Amino acid sequence: MTIRLAAAHIASTFFDVEAGVQKTIKYINLAAKDGAELVAFPESFLPGFPIWHAFLRPIDAHAKFARFAAASLRVDGPEMARIQDSARNAGIAVWLGFSERASYSEGCLWNSSVLIDATGEIRTHHRKLVPTFYEKLVWSRGDGNGLRVAELPFGRVGGLICGENGNPLARYSLMAQGEQIHCACYPSVWPFRDPSSGAPYDLSEAIRIRAAAHSFEAKTFTVVSSAALDEAGIAAICDGDADAEALIRKCAGASSMIVTPDGSTPGGTLTTSEGLVMADVDVGLLTELKQHHDMAGYYNRHDVFHVELNQDRQAPLHIAGRQKTTNTEETSSVLQAEAAE
Repeated sequence: MTIRLAAAHIASTFFDVEAGVQKTIKYINLAAKDGAELVAFPESFLPGFPIWHAFLRPIDAHAKFARFAAASLRVDGPEMARIQDSARNAGIAVWLGFSERASYSEGCLWNSSVLIDATGEIRTHHRKLVPTFYEKLVWSRGDGNGLRVAELPFGRVGGLICGENGNPLARYSLMAQGEQIHCACYPSVWPFRDPSSGAPYDLSEAIRIRAAAHSFEAKTFTVVSSAALDEAGIAAICDGDADAEALIRKCAGASSMIVTPDGSTPGGTLTTSEGLVMADVDVGLLTELKQHHDMAGYYNRHDVFHVELNQDRQAPLHIAGRQKTTNTEETSSVLQAEAAE
């Protein structure tokens, strides 16, 4: 089956949720108009990726954190509902990266993603397992609840966030569920060392290597969506700090691409300008490739290796005697029930 995939390489509207939702809907419609059946958006696209934690001292970042938390989304909130409606109206599946705010705490955030199908239903809701480096100053640890592959009409879709795409066990958990299309989302830049002291971290090359490795090992097509960084974004991140701006401008940018099992990128790549990377792929070709290497099938030794996945959703409170649920807002429903009593 030949399908069209799309990766959005676009800049966040930092802290402006309304503008961000409008931009998300715009690109959903553009991808659908061009015949795509799935479009992926960057990591923490709404309300933007907290790059400032790479250079601000923690004691100087409180105001930024409060503003970022206030702009983060609830997965069952009105902004997400509008994006779900857009996916349904356009008839396209959407992988969306966003900063998620807990229903039970204004300061508890996760680096999250959702897979919305063409009917507008959220099929997977993933919270990044481990925040990377300075992300720990912003986001909490996620759980395995979202390590799921959804069966969509055109194929089985899964995905991971940024550095998770280098986690062998997280990737294997999706391989073992028959993943055929993998979504991978990234920020616009990743300050790791001060680029003034040497060559900047090559984010684009790191992304390409990870995507090619997973595509080859899992026999999947990987849709990589990374953020672009525009002048408005630089201003929001640096907030008038000339040294921070100089650092950000020296960082190597990210790239968006669609990667096949042989490592090729049929839709090309986008690094600087905004737009959609699109490619037509044939999911049916993956079966032949698995005759060569099937890492979750015959090419594994299930009698030698045992991999166990815990998909329980983390929650801060468990009420004795209540049946455990796997709903996204499990804790919210429990607390509401308690209040009603």
